[in-house]
Amino acid sequence: MRKHIAAGIDIGTYQVKVAISESDPESDRVLPRIVGTGFAESKGLRHGYIVNSRDVTKSVMQAVAQAEKASGIKVKKAFISIGGISLQSVAAVGSVVISRGDAEVSQIDIDKAVSAAERNIPASQTINRRIIHTVPLSYKIDGKPVLGRPLGMKGNKLEAKVLFITCLSQHLDDLVDAITDAGIEVLDIVASPIAASLVALTKNQKVAGCLLANIGAETVSIVVYENNLPVSLEVFPIGSTDITNDIALGLKLPIEDAESLKRGSLSNAQVSKKKLDEIVSARLSDIFDLIEAHLKKIDRNGLLPAGIIITGGGSGIATIEDLAKASLKLPSRIANLGMNGKDSIRDASWSVAYGLTILGIGTEDGTEQGLSKSGATALKKLGGWFKQFLP
Repeated sequence: MRKHIAAGIDIGTYQVKVAISESDPESDRVLPRIVGTGFAESKGLRHGYIVNSRDVTKSVMQAVAQAEKASGIKVKKAFISIGGISLQSVAAVGSVVISRGDAEVSQIDIDKAVSAAERNIPASQTINRRIIHTVPLSYKIDGKPVLGRPLGMKGNKLEAKVLFITCLSQHLDDLVDAITDAGIEVLDIVASPIAASLVALTKNQKVAGCLLANIGAETVSIVVYENNLPVSLEVFPIGSTDITNDIALGLKLPIEDAESLKRGSLSNAQVSKKKLDEIVSARLSDIFDLIEAHLKKIDRNGLLPAGIIITGGGSGIATIEDLAKASLKLPSRIANLGMNGKDSIRDASWSVAYGLTILGIGTEDGTEQGLSKSGATALKKLGGWFKQFLP
């Protein structure tokens, strides 16, 4: 039987990362095996959105070429992540009268209830924006909560609560254009924190309730899970680069030395450890204060048993786990990707790229490109793979 192969491209503000994975249907391996990786310095981006498409295309081509060389596989199609400050989520409720004469809920009724919820999104939340993921969170029949799927149940009125993850249309279009100009077909686009959650979180964590924080160079993106469903997503315009800049200014050091100090890899620097810790802690506290404020907004502060799981490039900062635990009063840990293969991936900053390949390999039809039936219309109505989340 032919092995399944998928490529994922994570376009971050600091680096473009490409991962190529393969899965052997006859193997007992749970996760796909990384067979090639590539990365390049990101150029032409700011806070996760594109300001120079040509520079982005060049960075993508460099990272892809490196991954192709390592794997011996030509990348023609790929799954792409989208992040940046334009990414956000909004929940809405829609209801419909059950259409069948015998009052039995059909798939048509469920689809109409979800569409009604989409129409009820406030206009301020939809102008110039495009929905990339639609996640049904819960259903009610005649005002009573439904445990599981409502299909086949009977009643008069069906109500659906739905989470919509959106981004600015221009950012999505610019991203697709940059990838296409690199000679790669976009199979589907996934919100970065959702892609990271596919590898950084376990099912038990998602069921119990947890928060995944992806600390990037210029943004921090978070997604909150409960009952195995993403219930909220948010992006903040602050990142690990701000910590590096604070260290450079506070200790009067070159940016390169400040970055090494931040990661604890510059041992011979004549600096005060106490002052360094104060600088790093102050900026991390700002980040965790934003996260705590969001958790309070959605009534989840202190109520996530599986705690906060940290991923992204900023997860390599020393003491970040302890600071997160103290600030949020939640269990805290760095994501463990559990990857394998002949690649050189060693840290959680690769969670998005690897998660994209898991998505590609795990789609329904199992083709080498990882294109599912829903993926065929990906750029019209993205996120069909969320059918796995239906309650």
